Amino acid sequence: MATRSVAWLVTGGGTGLGREIARQAAAGGARVAVNYSRSREAAEATAREIGGIAIQGDVAGEAQRVVDAAAGALGGLDVLVNNAGATVHVPFADLDGISEADWDRIMAVNVRAAFVASRAAARHGVASILNVASVAGLHPRGSSLAYSVSKAALIHLTRGLAVALAPRTRVNAVAPGWLDTPWWQGRGNIERASAATLLGHVPTIADTAAAAISLILNESVTGQVLPVDSGANLHW
Repeated sequence: MATRSVAWLVTGGGTGLGREIARQAAAGGARVAVNYSRSREAAEATAREIGGIAIQGDVAGEAQRVVDAAAGALGGLDVLVNNAGATVHVPFADLDGISEADWDRIMAVNVRAAFVASRAAARHGVASILNVASVAGLHPRGSSLAYSVSKAALIHLTRGLAVALAPRTRVNAVAPGWLDTPWWQGRGNIERASAATLLGHVPTIADTAAAAISLILNESVTGQVLPVDSGANLHW
C-alpha cells in the first residue's frame, strides 16, 4: 500500500514522534489528520506544514469521536497510528507514589484508547494500525511501573487485534527506547544512553518514524513488535 492518496489519523500527532510520523506520511503523499488533546498550537502548525487537518479530542474518553471525525473529514480512513500516550515519573519501588487516578489515566490513554480507536477504525475498513509501544513494555523499566505495565498491555493488545482483525487489517507496533530529542539532550542523558546501546547512538525521531511507517506499509507483516533502540534492550 503506497502512501499516496491514503487517509491517515495520527493521535497525539502535533509533537514528537507523532509529528514526525505525520510529516513522513504526508511527504509520501498521504492525507493526514493530526489529533491533539491540549497542544493546539503545535498540532495546528503541524497540520498547516503537511497540508493536513487538526482534530481536537482527548482519546481517553473521545477516541471513537476522533476516529469518526477523521474518517468524515478525509473521506475514509486507511491508516490509524495510536501514538497518544501518558505517564508519570515515579520510581518503580515507590508504590505509594502512583495514585489510583494516575494509574487509571495512564491505562485509559495508553491502552483503552488504542482499543476503542482501533475498533472504530476497523468499522471504517482501515487497512493498517500502528501502535506506539515502548521497550518499557518488554522489560520492567521506564518512567513508572504504571507506564511499563500499560505498554506491556498495548503490546499484547497489538497481537490480539492482529488476530481479531485479520485478514482485512494489519496491526503492528514499534517499541522505542531512548530518543535523541531536545528534552533528553537538556537532561544531559544522551551520552549515557548512547553508551548503553549496541550501536553507540540513541535513535533519532526520524529513524523511529521511518521504522513505524515501514511496518504500516508492509502488507506481509502483522502482529509484530519492533524495538527501535539501537540494540539497548539486548543489554538488559
